[in-house]
Amino acid sequence: MSKLTLQRRRILLLLHLIFASIMLGGQATFIILALTASMTDSAATLRTCYDVMHLLADTSVRASTIGTTVTGILLSVLTSWGLFRYYWLIAKEVLTLVTIAIGFVGLHAWTLRGVRLSEAPVMNAWAEPGFTVNHTWLWIGILLQSISLIVLFILSVWKPGGKVKAARSL
Repeated sequence: MSKLTLQRRRILLLLHLIFASIMLGGQATFIILALTASMTDSAATLRTCYDVMHLLADTSVRASTIGTTVTGILLSVLTSWGLFRYYWLIAKEVLTLVTIAIGFVGLHAWTLRGVRLSEAPVMNAWAEPGFTVNHTWLWIGILLQSISLIVLFILSVWKPGGKVKAARSL
């Protein structure tokens, strides 16, 4: 496969950084909304926080995850990095799978459940069976996703571990 020209590589890298920045900004927004939901006494505020988190989970989280993954794969395949030549790239690929699972499945499901539970006729969603457990799982997902994204950024900058050694024949 042919390698990218410098101009195309820079454009692809710029797109990758934009998508990764959207992901990180989305995580910061999730933290703010989850903190607000945890601290509010207002049923309307709680419901709004979950509505916005669910909207983000279905839009920018999905789009930025797909964009970052696709541009990352293209950067690996179309440059000298390769997909499995460096330990730091393999670690990024594993963490990418974690972020996909948490973002596509976890955040979507937990926010949707929170929206449904906060719609209940009860004035206080916290009194609904399962709401606290769901909110706790949402927090766990947000924290794991945030840690994964920070580690992905760190791996991208420091590139630890070096090159994978070729398998030796017996």
